[in-house]
Formats: sequence, structure tokens, C-alpha cells
Amino acid sequence: MSSAGAAERREELVALFKEVSKCTRCPLHETRTKAVFGAGNADADLMFVGEAPGAEEDRQGLPFVGRAGQLLNQLLEEIGLSREDVFICNVLKSRPPNNRDPMPEEIAACEPYLWEQVRLIQPRVVCTLGNFATKLLTGSATGITRVRGTPQTHQLGGRTVFLLPLFHPAAALRTPAVKEQLRGDFATIPALLQQPLPEPMPSAAEIAEAEGAEAPGGEPPPPIDQLGFFGDSAG
Repeated sequence: MSSAGAAERREELVALFKEVSKCTRCPLHETRTKAVFGAGNADADLMFVGEAPGAEEDRQGLPFVGRAGQLLNQLLEEIGLSREDVFICNVLKSRPPNNRDPMPEEIAACEPYLWEQVRLIQPRVVCTLGNFATKLLTGSATGITRVRGTPQTHQLGGRTVFLLPLFHPAAALRTPAVKEQLRGDFATIPALLQQPLPEPMPSAAEIAEAEGAEAPGGEPPPPIDQLGFFGDSAG
């Protein structure tokens, strides 16, 4: 992308940050200290998506600044990266009281922000951290234990990306075996970043055209991945 295009994307990202900081789309704005937009490189090839801010994140307005964030920093260093090289955010931009699971209406309110972040940052690889983010972004009910460490291809924010489900660093802090699995999965990230991105997935209309038939109703339905991007439950 040209420098002008990159500069324009950064300006849009700053505008989005300002919008999120004042957001009142759901009741969480009444109880948060600060909105947590996300932080890192606006042109990152690698993006991490967690669930929601915790107490320390809410206080500082930054993602993953507690013990789980320290482990994330360490794992990045082990593969030759730093927080300045990647972009880190959460599905929700405001902390749910007592760290409870996000509610469907809260997810729906934050959905456009996450889509825009992916569209503007243009990552090649999106890593979901933990069960919640993984189920939402893959549109699948399959748990993290079964899918972690195996790259998938999804269309997110209008981009075809590699999606890599990972255990949440907080779970790794509790269980040494999970920490070693997370470390092993992190070790696959550099090679994944070097892989050419897959071709964009065909729409229903394109599939129908290839088969010599029209999509029913004349209007192509949205791609399956977009339909399933955010589920109806916190799962």
C-alpha cells in the first residue's frame, strides 16, 4: 500500500479511537473507567484479539497490561517480536462489571469497531486469545482445546486472513502444561506470517455463477464467515 494510503488509514484509526473513547452504545460506558481501544502498530501484520478488558486495563485504558500481558510480551520476545510490532485489542472495548462474560447486546455494540480495526490495520494473521474470542471470530462452537494452534482461513473486516486460535495467556499462567502448548503455538507464528495470503473466498453469487446458476432471489447472501462472526451468546 502507498504511504498516502497508510497515512489515511492511520488517520481513520485515530478517528475510530476517539469515537470508541466516547462510546455510549451499551450500558458498559456507565461503569467503565476508560475505554480500551487497543494498542500497537497501526500497520501490523499480526493482530491479537482477546475477550474484554480487566480491572488494570480499565484503569490504564490499555489492553493486556497485567500478568497475562507480561506473559504475552515474553512470548512475543521469544519469536523476535515486541508489542510495538503487533496490534492488541479485545472484542469488547469496555470492562464488564466483575469481569463477567460479555452479553450479546454488548458484543453487537462493539462489533463494528473490531471490524473497522481489522479493515484499517490490514493484518495478515489474527490470533484469537482464549475460548470466547475464538468462538466469536471463527463462528464455530468448537472449543479452543480442539482448534488451538491450527491456522484457519476467514474473511474478517472485508479481508481474507489467517486466523490462529491460541490459549489465553491467563490460562497459561494457571497451568504449566497450557503455557508450554501456548509457547509451542507461538513458535509457529513467524512462518505463518511469511505464507502468502489465500485467495479471497468466493461469494455465494460467484459460486452460483461458476455452477451456471443464479443465486436465489438475485441478491447474494453475505459470506458464511460474516454471518457467523459474532454469535448470539457469550458461549
